[in-house]
Amino acid sequence: MQPTREFNFDGLIGPTHNFAGLSYGNIASTKHHNQSSSPKQAALQGLGKMKTLAELGIGQAILPPLFRPRFAFLRQLGFSGSPAQLLDAAWKQNPALLATCYSASNMWTANAATVSPSNDSADNRLHLTVANLSSTLHRSIEHPSTWRNLDAIFSAPEHFAVHPALPSQSGFSDEGAANHTRLGPIGFQDNHAGLQIFVYGADRLDRVSVSPTQFPARQTRLASESVARKHQLQPSRTFFWQQNPQAIDAGVFHNDVISVGHQNVLLCHEMSFVDQPKKLSQLRIAFESAFDQPLHVVEFSADEFPLPDAVASYLFNSQIVSRPDGGMTLICPIECQENSSAHKCILRLVDAPNPIDQVKFLDLRQSMNNGGGPACLRLRVAMTDSELAKIHQGVIFTDSLYEQLTQWVQAHYRDELHPDDLRDPGLVDEVKEAFTDLSTILKLPAEVLLDLS
Repeated sequence: MQPTREFNFDGLIGPTHNFAGLSYGNIASTKHHNQSSSPKQAALQGLGKMKTLAELGIGQAILPPLFRPRFAFLRQLGFSGSPAQLLDAAWKQNPALLATCYSASNMWTANAATVSPSNDSADNRLHLTVANLSSTLHRSIEHPSTWRNLDAIFSAPEHFAVHPALPSQSGFSDEGAANHTRLGPIGFQDNHAGLQIFVYGADRLDRVSVSPTQFPARQTRLASESVARKHQLQPSRTFFWQQNPQAIDAGVFHNDVISVGHQNVLLCHEMSFVDQPKKLSQLRIAFESAFDQPLHVVEFSADEFPLPDAVASYLFNSQIVSRPDGGMTLICPIECQENSSAHKCILRLVDAPNPIDQVKFLDLRQSMNNGGGPACLRLRVAMTDSELAKIHQGVIFTDSLYEQLTQWVQAHYRDELHPDDLRDPGLVDEVKEAFTDLSTILKLPAEVLLDLS
């Protein structure tokens, strides 16, 4: 096995970032429905996060935004005519459909795919399975374009297997890496096969005893099992856990809103999983047996950290990253500093015996107001040096790329976007020009980024 280094592929927030409130069960998304957004501020905040991680010595790359509006979606529903006619007709007949084809949710690349490094897979290739996101209409239209982007970036089949999405059917509802955690020994580089935890909320074979009653469970066990098979994972190192339905009903629509793991650290709320004490005990035994070192589990109780505070602050949607100096940094949204119970939990975490010795609070309010925190914005990909050399180099984050993208955002993004602006044909022209320039910056073919169908 070759040593791997983790790269965070952050979603570059696109020029049509808007608050459509389309995600039922995502409290922040619903709360800010139809408010004005700032695409420019959102993109600059996202780039600022990438720069912070790169300055820490963390591997950083980007995934390009998906072209919006998705005219093909409107044509599938019977709308016709020119782009201007499509927008006007959808606005007049059903504004929610126009908002759907303009959805900004692809910025949260934790939902783009599930990733398993080559050290974990029987064929020694890095595997990515694109998520079908079939539980919500606005996200279900993403996966063809996501697959095209990932296939262009991870284009060497001898090193990478980029799998298309599972069938878009309720039994195989797949939300990607937001419901997947990989654990392993501590270190800036890792040359071991890890332990992989797939978390699901529903089981269409009725192997669950309890289900949420208010909000839908988005990830299914059938989908998680299918992804594990595609990635050729060792069954003895692969776990399937059910998410606590009470957490889902509290607004925990993905597992990364209630739990986060990295290497030998697992942070979780006491209401993260069904039969949690037993699951954690089994995991500790498996981890110590596999790696001959302890697993650091930091569990917060409902008394010290009520579920509403966990959802509001997105503490568990923080990133845990390993620095080259051997320590770990927790990347938190600034809301965690402002929420008293979240901040107390962070202070306890840093004082506890675990590798996390640094915390950084970042302003990502545009993303947070739309329902996603730091961990939502990134897809973790652990690569060997030979694999890193084979990906498309234009998406690797550098100081030069940061400057180019900052200037690009300043030139092409609106300071403010009102819900009524989505019917403006001029916005489509602005997006076309922006994506044409972006293809040059990222050195990706225009036909990969520009979807004008």
